[in-house]
Amino acid sequence: MLITISGLPGSGKTTVARLLSHRLALPHIYAGDLYRKAAAERGVSLEEFNQLTEKDHAIDRELDAKMAAYARRGDVVLEGRLAGFMALQEGVNALKVWLTAGDDVRARRVAQREGKDWNVVLQLNRARHGSDAKRYRAIYGFDLNDTSIYDLILDSDDQGPEVLAEQIVARAQAHFMPAGGQRVRS
Repeated sequence: MLITISGLPGSGKTTVARLLSHRLALPHIYAGDLYRKAAAERGVSLEEFNQLTEKDHAIDRELDAKMAAYARRGDVVLEGRLAGFMALQEGVNALKVWLTAGDDVRARRVAQREGKDWNVVLQLNRARHGSDAKRYRAIYGFDLNDTSIYDLILDSDDQGPEVLAEQIVARAQAHFMPAGGQRVRS
């Protein structure tokens, strides 16, 4: 069973992915952890690493290759903005989920988590999204704003992570265990 959780910063990806991982007894692989580890290995801040990735697409390709390998293995909750796209590219059976929330809601969540002013985070989120969208289009020809590849799009503005996780579990059961009760391998 492969479930991908994608969305913009502050949409609730990590919280929901952790809940799913726990409920389904699947490992949770988070692209953000891989990204932060790569920055630390280079001895640079995340902001500096973001600037490097804009100039050196080999960094993204290397990190995305790791995510693609996890997608091929299956039996994982794979979280990252390109997780659904990676599963699609790898041709694996996955439930691809996109979480969405309004810009203000996302900025307030990130600001609370990181102890920053939400107006500053709002601008940083917009800049980061623009940078990521530009890179993903240049590297893969993928439009980050195109949600048509996802099997399930959930709005986290007014729904708590528990409710979202329950909706995803129900959809995963239908996706991986269709009529007849035999689990479809991912």
